Amino acid sequence: MNPSLIFNTETSKIMIQGTTEKFFVETSLDPSLQRLLTRNLDELKTLTRGKPQRIGLVAMEPFSGKIVAMAGFDLGNPSANPCTMDDYPAASIFKIVTASAVVETIGYSPETPLYFNGGKYTLYKRQLKETQNRYTTRVTLAKAFAESINPIFGKIAATRLDPETLTLYARAFGFNQAMDSDFSFDSGKMLITDSTYQQAEVGCGFNKTTTISPMFGAMLSSTIVNQGNRIVPSVVERVTDTKGTVVYASAPPHTQRAVNSKTARAVRTMMSRTITQGTARKAFRGAQRDSTLSKLEIGGKTGSINSRDNTIRYDWFTGFAKEKNGEKALALAVVVGHRKYIGTRASTYGKMIFKHYFNAYFASNKTTANRG
Repeated sequence: MNPSLIFNTETSKIMIQGTTEKFFVETSLDPSLQRLLTRNLDELKTLTRGKPQRIGLVAMEPFSGKIVAMAGFDLGNPSANPCTMDDYPAASIFKIVTASAVVETIGYSPETPLYFNGGKYTLYKRQLKETQNRYTTRVTLAKAFAESINPIFGKIAATRLDPETLTLYARAFGFNQAMDSDFSFDSGKMLITDSTYQQAEVGCGFNKTTTISPMFGAMLSSTIVNQGNRIVPSVVERVTDTKGTVVYASAPPHTQRAVNSKTARAVRTMMSRTITQGTARKAFRGAQRDSTLSKLEIGGKTGSINSRDNTIRYDWFTGFAKEKNGEKALALAVVVGHRKYIGTRASTYGKMIFKHYFNAYFASNKTTANRG
């Protein structure tokens, strides 16, 4: 299915004109959430300051793979669907892969102590050396992940993981692979060479050659909350003809093991630290006092990097939210391509989506319980 048919729509049902007859497609999209996003996007387009060049927002159910939201725009290419294109630098989102690889193959845990010299967000060759002196900073792996410390993850990729291992885990998550979905989208591209510094760049996301789509970004968080099982997203529930005959019905979701459940739990812990103590803490401040968000376990990863020509600042958030006392969950990814002025951050959109989606879910459950 062509994803442009459902992109930015505010309904879960669409009509397709076939060669000789019409067909009606029922999708998994959440009309209420779609309306929230499209109306926010309409407001964004009216701004004279803080309007992004590009924005893509995707939300999916991590246990079923069903897409519940897909919205965005690209001012440079209005006919494009920015949610399905993989020309965005992955930036620090790739740290999810690196963290998974070092936990599963080396035995690191969130509390493993690690050391670095220099700034958190730089990556110089000298920072890859095993140097410990009075200027050295000690952190745990969880803190390095939550605060997105480049030298730590660069050193892990360059000195702890060989290129073959990092490539293997990238492929396990879905990089460099076509996805067998009921709609077309790009996953991600990753290339690693025999250069130690390039390996470090890839491992921490400090490069512009590793790319992903927002759809794939949501898949990464989905895999972690789904106990390490990678699920391919889908959007079509069923298709009927004008007589009401079902001509297509969705099949049970296909999953593939990316990492083991212990690894997924460790990375899930690190993603939760990103929300409470790391780079997303400002956006999620007050979540524990919020009537809806306080009922959820929330995890995420942020990332930011400039475009090749330095005209766009890409700002990422991918994450998950799951009921603390239930099984309902949502995974999402947001990328915002800021222009000269930085507007609303990707993590702020993530919080907005989580709150709207679970507000509706809890309200629906309450209504059902009252009727019972």
